[in-house]
This record gives sequence, C-alpha cells and structure tokens, in this order.
Amino acid sequence: MIRAKNIHKFYGTLEVLKGVDITIKAGEVVSIVGESGAGKSTLLQILGTLDNPSDPDKYGTDIALDGNSFLKMKDRELSKFRNKNIGFVFQNHQLLPEFTALENVLLPSRIGGISEKEVLEKAHSLFEDLNIASRLHHKPSQLSGGESQRVAVARALINSPKIIYADEPTGNLDSKNADALHQLFFDLRDKYHQTFVIVTHNSVLAESTDRKLVMKDGQIVL
Repeated sequence: MIRAKNIHKFYGTLEVLKGVDITIKAGEVVSIVGESGAGKSTLLQILGTLDNPSDPDKYGTDIALDGNSFLKMKDRELSKFRNKNIGFVFQNHQLLPEFTALENVLLPSRIGGISEKEVLEKAHSLFEDLNIASRLHHKPSQLSGGESQRVAVARALINSPKIIYADEPTGNLDSKNADALHQLFFDLRDKYHQTFVIVTHNSVLAESTDRKLVMKDGQIVL
C-alpha cells in the first residue's frame, strides 16, 4: 500500500529524518513508536502528503501510495489525491465547533465533490459501527473526548480512503476510551479492509498492532 525510500527532512541544519525507508502492506495495522523528537510525526506528515521531504531529487526519494508516486504532483492534483486516498486522525480531534458531528464527518466528501445522498448511508453506518449513532446532530461541545475522537475516525473513513494515518489518536483519552478506540481500529480493518499507520506512545496499542516500527534519531531501527 505504501512504499517509500530514502526520506530525508531538514529544518535548517537539523536533520529530522535521515534516509527513512518504509513499506506498509494493504490491510495492516502498523504502529510507529519512539521517544519524542525521533521523527515519528514528521514521517507521518510526509507519508500523508501534508509536508514535503527535503531535496527528493538529491536523495533519490520516492513515495508511492498503491503504486501512485505523488511527490511530483502539483498542489491541486495532490489535494484531490489526498482527499480520495488518505484519511487522518489527530490527537486533538480537530472537529469544527460550528458543525454537528454528522456535518463534520461529511466534510471530506463535500470537498471531494461527492453528493451527500451517496455518502449519507455510509455515514449512518459508520456512526452505528462506532457506537455514536445517538450523537449525529450534536456539536463537538456536546460530545465527550471519546465521542469526539470516534467522530474524527468516522470523518477519516467517509471517503473510503486506501490508508488512514493516526497521530497519537488516544493521547487525550482515558484508559477506558483508549482501549475502546484501539479495538475499533481492528474492527474497522476487518470490516472495511482498512490500512492504518498509527504513531503512538501507548505501549498497549503498539504491542497489539500487526507490526511495531521503532524510530530513533530520525531512522527506523527496528
């Protein structure tokens, strides 16, 4: 699903990523762990097209999602590619406060030009799967932290992306809600054949994934 080679990232003279290679298979749930500053979130941002590697021509860097290399795409093409193929779940759910849970979930499909009629059935199904069907018309201020994060997961899934990147998705949740969200990732993988790459400091989640990758000093060491 993802194949990337020789990713470097500099911020000024600081080299945050030092030639990272990574391969993720379709249907895998993969965790990336390591100390703060190891480069985990930077790697996730680059794999998710939200940031660019440094000097890809110089280093022979390439990143392909499902066989489609995207580093040379123009901004508009890249935005469409991201909207269609990639979902994101962040530590802070990043729901828009003025919209209901359902409206937040439908945003990626609206941006992608998909008619609401086409995706409403899937949205309702996702809310059922995530046990938040009673929260469809609640605004973020009316949701608990666990409910908000489940809405964010539904939003990530609404366009049926090929891969979902999650950056510390349980970082702001208590242990009960964190454990429930862990299980949901596997349930969603089984139902939707979804691929997940999860940056986490949660050792329970990391050990339960199909593969655990360890980063240190800008490299994958295990």
